[in-house]
Amino acid sequence: MFGRVARSTLAFMEHVPPPAEELALLDRELARLDARRAQLLTRRAWLLRALAATGPAPWGPPQGSVAPWGPGGFGPARPASKRSVQNVLLVLGGLLLAVAALAFTLVSWGDLGIGGRSAVLTAVTAGALAAPATLLRRGLAATAEALVAVASVLMVLDAYAVYAVALPDAGGAAYTGTAAAVLALLWTAYGLLLGRLRLPLPLAVVSAQLPLVLWVWAADGGPLWFSGALLVTAALDGVVALAVGRASVRVVACVALCATGGAGLLVALVESLTAAGPAGAVVPGALLLAGAALALAGARRAPVAFATAGGLVAGLVAVAAVGGVPAAGVPDGWRVLAYLLCAGAVLFSVRAPLGVAAARGLAWASAAVVAGAVLVSLVPVTVVAAGPVTRLGAVWSGAPRGGARGAVGATDLPWDAMASAPVVLLLVAVALGAAFRRWDGLLRWAGPLLVPGPAWRGAAGAAGVALGWAGLMVLPAALDLSFAAAQAGQLVLAMAAFGLAVAGLRAGARALAVTAGAVGVAGAVGAGLLALATEAATYTAFGLLMVVFVALAVALDRQEGVAPPVVSAAACAAVACAVVPVAALGSSLGLAVYEAAVPLLAVPTATVLVGARLRGHPVAVPVEVTGAAAGVVAVAMAVDDARFLALVLALCGVLAAGTALRPERRPLAGYLATGLFVLAAWVRLAVSGVSAPEAYTLPVTVPALVVGVLRRRRDPSASSWAAYGAGLAVTLVPSLGAAWTDPHWTRPLLLGVAALGVTLAGARLRLQALLVLGGAVLALDALHELAPYVVQVAGALPRWVAPALAGVLLLVVGATYEKRLRDARRLKEALGRMR
Repeated sequence: MFGRVARSTLAFMEHVPPPAEELALLDRELARLDARRAQLLTRRAWLLRALAATGPAPWGPPQGSVAPWGPGGFGPARPASKRSVQNVLLVLGGLLLAVAALAFTLVSWGDLGIGGRSAVLTAVTAGALAAPATLLRRGLAATAEALVAVASVLMVLDAYAVYAVALPDAGGAAYTGTAAAVLALLWTAYGLLLGRLRLPLPLAVVSAQLPLVLWVWAADGGPLWFSGALLVTAALDGVVALAVGRASVRVVACVALCATGGAGLLVALVESLTAAGPAGAVVPGALLLAGAALALAGARRAPVAFATAGGLVAGLVAVAAVGGVPAAGVPDGWRVLAYLLCAGAVLFSVRAPLGVAAARGLAWASAAVVAGAVLVSLVPVTVVAAGPVTRLGAVWSGAPRGGARGAVGATDLPWDAMASAPVVLLLVAVALGAAFRRWDGLLRWAGPLLVPGPAWRGAAGAAGVALGWAGLMVLPAALDLSFAAAQAGQLVLAMAAFGLAVAGLRAGARALAVTAGAVGVAGAVGAGLLALATEAATYTAFGLLMVVFVALAVALDRQEGVAPPVVSAAACAAVACAVVPVAALGSSLGLAVYEAAVPLLAVPTATVLVGARLRGHPVAVPVEVTGAAAGVVAVAMAVDDARFLALVLALCGVLAAGTALRPERRPLAGYLATGLFVLAAWVRLAVSGVSAPEAYTLPVTVPALVVGVLRRRRDPSASSWAAYGAGLAVTLVPSLGAAWTDPHWTRPLLLGVAALGVTLAGARLRLQALLVLGGAVLALDALHELAPYVVQVAGALPRWVAPALAGVLLLVVGATYEKRLRDARRLKEALGRMR
């Protein structure tokens, strides 16, 4: 068959038949394949039946392999394993026996006498315990396990029966603890005697969890007694987990160890945290230390992962134990510091011969405690850092009440409970800084405990800088210093951070430098916002910050490897700091807001001069753009008075014209200067009450167009915008503004005719400026004339017409999208070819 397929395929490749003949050929081959497949499946089914009758074949497919698909898309259903069926039957039988025994004990017990009761319980329990030995000798291990499960239930019922009949006056907790201990011993002996059984020893471990706790309960022991009982039980679980080799017993013992040990440590920790004094924290601390010792003892023989976890638990518990004693004798605000110092002491204990995994767990525990102390101490830092923003609504309102706390809006914080926050942050910062400076020595001291990469050193230095800044920033508020001290502290911090950033760059510590620069910027912003409280502080702080940012920009520019955007950011920050005192000068002189706009132009004037001095330097453009932004602020300040607005626009035009004298700035600055001059003229005309701006603009337009014509004759390559753009805009744009507010028809008609003539001239002469300006003015003028009629038509039409027309328009545009796109490209190319 396969030979025929190959020959057919070869013939197909050599001589391609017509489609109809090829289709018939494919149908015949598929039919043959289906017939052969059905034959093979029938044979396979017969083989499976034969194998099921004689036993599994040794040459069957490997376990886990996928069976071939049958006609239905899946392999034949595998028969259920005899072992699984047997287990199901045994489990069901054991459950039924357990239910029967329970029902007998609770319901039918009272119908028998003392002898009958004893005989029944003894016989059933003895039979259930003796039968597994015989079953194991005959190889019926699953049946033996089922009977052991039944026996476990019967033994619990026996214990209950003895209590109900023979010892009804005994304490329930004491008797239950004793019964659990006896059952644990019995199950241990039974499991060791019949070593092939898997259930007795785990049952003994579970039973052993109850005696000590129940005996403490019966003796009305306090929380510390419960903690001790739980820890002793956990120690026994640990011994079992390490000594017994059977996996099921070790798993149960480990789970019990985690449960009892965790509960005991938690009780002791609560008692340590709530102790009334150092004396009351001694006993809970001793219990915690005992738990830490047990964890370390188990970690010495445990696998690596469990040893690390044991070291982690031991470290945390040891910190809680040792730190809880001094913490109970200090005010609430200083308890964190006690635990932090203990965590540092634990870090030094990693040199003890505990094993690398356990020592690493101790190191992680110390780091966790330090991180927790830092997080708790950062709460006031967030308030103090965000507090200066509130000064924006109280500019020059005077020094705030409440000193440094009032300046940042933190007078309501519980400072007594957070008194140690700056101390904690500074201690951790000093430790990280020392690690950064002595990194190689630290690695030699730690040995195989720590194998960090180079990035860890940079992270330690950066974290030290951030925490040091946070601690020093919150220190004035924590000490309740004056407002002046808080402001001075912010300024000093900002300068120190910038100096550290430059030093870090020189030393190659980029992470430290970036962090120092970030906190320096944050400190500068906070200092600037705080300085807005008083007039003198504003001038002093922003003047000093301007000098600092200038020095920073110079230092960064001289440092190799610093990206130009970083230097530009420092220079722009200096310009921004210069804007504030110059803008505040008008208020100090008693000037109105629009009058203060003129002195503010000193900043863009300075940036123009600096840009000319820094010609070609990467910082020049950002500095000039920042100065231009200050000019925009000046224009916004002068909006309330049209006369000053015209003056400010004209002065800005002068600055732009001065910038245009430089060849590299001429294209943009020249257009900007022209626009500012024209805009200043329009504003001045509007202030003067001129209703016919053409009388003032045409005398400017005509000579400007003449100059443009002469320039084009001398330089045919000159752009039409440079030659005619300014001259046409001087008249067309003011006339368009006047036409939109003119109720008569004469001005719009004349403007439309003039715009049409300019547009046709631009199209005829292929001049881009004439075509664009004339067309835009013509379109806007026509829109103004048609607007009333469009409004009337829109009011007369039904409301559904507008969305319907919009939908039709979108469909048309979507259907002809490619054509519209080509038309737009052609229009763009045509305009681009114009001068």
